[in-house]
Amino acid sequence: MAAASLLCHVIARSAPAGRSRRCLLHSDPHTAHPLLVAFSRLCARGPLRDALALLPDLAAAGLTADPVAVSRLIKLCVRHGTPSDGRLIHRHVFGGGDVAAPSCSSLFVSNSLVSLYAKFGLLDDALRLFDGMPHKNVVSWTTVVAALANARGRKEDALRLFVAMLRDGVAPNMYTFSSILGACSTPRVLAAMHGSIVKVGIRAERGWCRGDRAFYEDEGGWVLVQPGTLTSVLRACTGLVTLEVGRQVHAHVLKYDKDLILHNALLDMYCKCGSLQDADALFGRMPQRDVISWSTMISGLAQNGRSIEALKVFDMMKSEGPRPNHITMVGVLFACSHAGLVEDGWYYFSSMEKLFGIQPEREHCNCMVDLLGRAGKLDDAVKFIHEMNFQPDSVIWRTLLGACRMHKNADLAAYAAKEILRLEPDDQDAEKSWKMMRDRGVKKDPGRSWIELESIIQELSRLFSRVTNLGYTPQTEFVLQDLATEQKEDLLKYHSEKLAIAFGTMNAMEGKPIRIMKNLRICGDCHAFAKLVSKSEGKVIIIRDPVRFHHFQDGVCSCNDYW
Repeated sequence: MAAASLLCHVIARSAPAGRSRRCLLHSDPHTAHPLLVAFSRLCARGPLRDALALLPDLAAAGLTADPVAVSRLIKLCVRHGTPSDGRLIHRHVFGGGDVAAPSCSSLFVSNSLVSLYAKFGLLDDALRLFDGMPHKNVVSWTTVVAALANARGRKEDALRLFVAMLRDGVAPNMYTFSSILGACSTPRVLAAMHGSIVKVGIRAERGWCRGDRAFYEDEGGWVLVQPGTLTSVLRACTGLVTLEVGRQVHAHVLKYDKDLILHNALLDMYCKCGSLQDADALFGRMPQRDVISWSTMISGLAQNGRSIEALKVFDMMKSEGPRPNHITMVGVLFACSHAGLVEDGWYYFSSMEKLFGIQPEREHCNCMVDLLGRAGKLDDAVKFIHEMNFQPDSVIWRTLLGACRMHKNADLAAYAAKEILRLEPDDQDAEKSWKMMRDRGVKKDPGRSWIELESIIQELSRLFSRVTNLGYTPQTEFVLQDLATEQKEDLLKYHSEKLAIAFGTMNAMEGKPIRIMKNLRICGDCHAFAKLVSKSEGKVIIIRDPVRFHHFQDGVCSCNDYW
């Protein structure tokens, strides 16, 4: 039976489960042992390496760590560690990987470990541990359901597990439903889920809030907007990059002039939609700003190619704003990286602990590897990686690999690729990966670009004629397949970025920029094409890829061809 049918069938028969059991954790007779005291302190404060180093000593002494301390260690591992650290904790807690007796402490730690595996994307490990748990509660089920719902190609599995949860007599909560709704891909499944929500008894809170009304009607009456609802809508606008809808929400935000969280969400939306003029105006008018406000503005400027301005805002923050936090410093280092400011980046990285009490974390180190790699200082980047206080993960090695490709250093690229394979054995070179995916029936996500506007090929041909006169030549090195030159040029011609640009020139209003969003990094050929179109057509073209924004105007990009 398909997951959708199963869902409808089970919901029709299911009833809310009874109260879940409450468990009391009794203190362990060993809690006063010095090793346990030291372990608990390290689990709460770190460093992670020191906490992990005590695990063999605890085992040798026959001591059982407090489940709260172990849970804190797992959270520390998620923040700073690698999957191998999680497996080390798993082996220590359950010895050999089997889940212990169904005590409350075992369930507490098991849920934390399932969450760790899910957050690292290790779904097989999470499911294996989950399946072996003798007792599960709503947290256990929700963690795995959410992981499957968010994983590519696993939405059907998420629905099946949700059905199994209902059959097991576990009542979903609001977090379960908020996770599973994203897996409901048809109206029938969505309607069945609605029925489950009603049956369990979870209802959306509604109420008048200073007379504000929403952009939809329900049962003939207006559903009324609260600040939390507006914040959620703004986050949706940010994710979909729907600037015009976000501007309409702004009109409602004006009625909540004291709501800092709402204003921060609005600021983030403008930054991530590439509208720096709106973001700057809002930032200047905000009646109060916290560290999130400042950090959002710094990161937004950096991601939109205005690194120098981002650093100026950081200087303002130091003199008149709150104390920077670790997120602020990620934005600052990102700004340095994408502007080639190596000396500035070194200064900020080396002084952040002394000046602001911020210990460098993995994200800061990755920014430094990116900074050095982009600047061509590959040997310095490798030296930095080996001297870090963290074990380098695959993200850092991928950053170095990208820099090696940029600067055509084949030997170092091979070294970085080897380290990636060591950490992720399933990761192979592109051709082997594609073959493996084809054999397994898995399809690679195609490149997509989408644009917020209502014979594209004819317009594209016209644009090619215009930009060729300005010196455009297809850069066929960006086509990796082994094809004839003419075929490579044809493939380049119909990249989604170019089609979106053509559609934009046909429909954009006079004086309005063309805004395009991409799910993959823009290729060099499309980057050159966009620059020349901005000059030939007198248009501002803004392209957002997963990393940053590119603002094209008068034949120049805000990244200065350094991205």
